[in-house]
Amino acid sequence: MDAAGFRSHGREMLDYIAHYLETVHLRQPLPDVHPGYLKDLVPDEAPLTGESWEDLKKDLDRVVMPGVTHWHSPHFHAYYPTANSYPAILGDMLSDGIGCIGFSWASSPVCTELEVIVMDWLAKLLRLPNEFLFSGEGNGGGVIQGTASEATLVALLSARAKIFAQMLFADPSSTHGQILDKLVAYTSDECHSSVERAALITLVKMRKLPTDEQGSLRGPTLEKAIREDKERGLIPFFLCATIGTTSACAFDNMSELGPICSSNDIWMHVDAAYAGSACICPEFQYLLDGIEHCTTFNFNPHKWLRVNFDCSAMWVKDRNLISGAFEIDPLYLQHDNQGQIMPDYRHWQIPLGRRFRSLKLWFVLRMFGVAALQQQIRKDVDLAKMFESLVRSDSRFEIVRSVTLGLVCFRLKGDNSITESLHKKINDDRRIHLVPSIIKGTYFIRFVICASATQQEDVSFAWSVIQELTNSLIPS
Repeated sequence: MDAAGFRSHGREMLDYIAHYLETVHLRQPLPDVHPGYLKDLVPDEAPLTGESWEDLKKDLDRVVMPGVTHWHSPHFHAYYPTANSYPAILGDMLSDGIGCIGFSWASSPVCTELEVIVMDWLAKLLRLPNEFLFSGEGNGGGVIQGTASEATLVALLSARAKIFAQMLFADPSSTHGQILDKLVAYTSDECHSSVERAALITLVKMRKLPTDEQGSLRGPTLEKAIREDKERGLIPFFLCATIGTTSACAFDNMSELGPICSSNDIWMHVDAAYAGSACICPEFQYLLDGIEHCTTFNFNPHKWLRVNFDCSAMWVKDRNLISGAFEIDPLYLQHDNQGQIMPDYRHWQIPLGRRFRSLKLWFVLRMFGVAALQQQIRKDVDLAKMFESLVRSDSRFEIVRSVTLGLVCFRLKGDNSITESLHKKINDDRRIHLVPSIIKGTYFIRFVICASATQQEDVSFAWSVIQELTNSLIPS
């Protein structure tokens, strides 16, 4: 394909994408396929000679679309949202066209410098403490990771490197293995599974602490665990707190946890993957009360800020704590301007290479503006409140946990089995898609406002489907 072909076929692909997004509401959100469906639709081997664009385009609807779960359907209410928008797609297109690998400032200066700027923009929108900004006082700064899972792993590895350095300085005869055996990290029993995975990767003992009736990890619980572990000769060094848990969108109490971490020299990482986006709205910024105590903070613009996956924003109070943990500096990666005012982001992440992800974030912030992004979040929260009121209007149902943002957790009253049966009926029916969860033995269904195009009529439709299927289980 030459440049002329790219222009022509590129326009066709833009039309295909626009048509898909304009009509996605007509597709059922969950595909009707079974594992292995694709092997009968494609050859066993790659073609020896290139095929035409026309032949490839024909196979989009025959091969690809039948197996797509339509996350941007207004009838998709599972998981948490994955953001999408035309400005973000355009930003990704330009990033792909430029095709740089921005591991250092010298490898593509704008790739680094635009990221520095937009991360400060985001920090200011969230009203993060000044010390988290590149432009603020101190050594803070932000970086775009791929996912919140990566951000948690980077934070845990950095915290481990910090405690290794402290312990080896205090006792040079110690070994890394001896120190590692004594390390203990903390999180709540409602944390995301990626926190546990980070502990597996780093070989760190992770204690999951019990939460209160609202799913919040509280200060006295952490304080008790620290005291117990110190008495056992262990070294508490890390806490991952969550703002907006995956199962039920619960919020750990950072105002209580933070001072305890500070007084015990514990690195506090805050995972706000979903809920962090809401904090660009002044009325939700209370959710970040106590953020001044954390060492690192992360949220995902690719969930609720109209920025396509992947784009996970992470900030650190002292960038030397992260860059020092990962710094390997061979001659072929060095350049004349390193160590000056701009970071070399290869020292802030697990992989060496990195995409020009700040472009799509820049496109979104400029083309939507803050007001439109706030309006999107408020609209989605209002829709969730609407669904909550519909659930409460039917005496057969009950709400599980408070509804704060775009997630409603609900169940049929009675044994778990009846709600399990309802969930199976919903997803077998395939007109809408929801996923379940279970907390402290209680099984429930999660209803999330996911697609940016979701409106009141879509919420009403989902509720009508749920009531219809419920009537087949329990007469109204």
